[in-house]
Amino acid sequence: MQQTRQAIIIGHRGARGLAPENTLAGFRKAIDNGASQIEVDARQTSDGIVVLLHNPFVTDASGKKLKIAGTTYAELKAHKPDLATLYESINYINGNVPFMIEVKRGVPTTQTVRIVQSFLDNGWRPKDFYFASFSYKILKQLGEALPQIDSIVLEHWSSVRAISRAHRLKTKNLSMNHRWLWGGFVRAISKNYNLYTFTLNNTKKARRWEKLGLYGIITDYPDFFLKPIPAIIKEHESSTSSHRQRNRQHQNVLVRARQTVPLQRRSV
Repeated sequence: MQQTRQAIIIGHRGARGLAPENTLAGFRKAIDNGASQIEVDARQTSDGIVVLLHNPFVTDASGKKLKIAGTTYAELKAHKPDLATLYESINYINGNVPFMIEVKRGVPTTQTVRIVQSFLDNGWRPKDFYFASFSYKILKQLGEALPQIDSIVLEHWSSVRAISRAHRLKTKNLSMNHRWLWGGFVRAISKNYNLYTFTLNNTKKARRWEKLGLYGIITDYPDFFLKPIPAIIKEHESSTSSHRQRNRQHQNVLVRARQTVPLQRRSV
């Protein structure tokens, strides 16, 4: 009897049900609770720094909304101390699990490409990254710049649009809102594509679809699905000191938001 392949568990914005989303603390929580990938949201500040935020604005304590694209990194950091940049987040994860980078609509791609390329040049592997977006234009730009990185087509409800875009982008990876999926669809699509779904926190539904071929589950609660994986935790713990050392070395760089400084080669 053929065994069912276990779906990949991806921490949504880190592990937003367990820790603040898109933060280093959230990424650590995701790894500690067994996530085998981490999904993040990438936006860009007015001074060209790629930061991890889902919404296009930050709301300060007074209720004032600061538009990310119209505000500097330093200003945003002053209002949101745990604001993470893409650079420091990749450096912190250190290749322990792949990073699924969702570039939001309207966000320029040049800086994201530059950052990922800098890591590739310093020992990271293409399989340490995925690019995802609801924008065909963005995925096309990213694919042309870094064709060795797999793309994931994000789609809320239209399988026709998702498959059309995947075909044009030459990718087999689709991710769709779980509210628009059903068993027969999951079975049919999974014959030809790697089907992910977001944001799924229902373990019964997930396991049912997993048996039909569901490839990946993006969830707020990775702990609902998996126990911590000893090998990943051990590797993460062994690299914590190097994370801290690297963060100290690059702290001044990060404060100044200069994200193109060459990185040390990761130990593997």
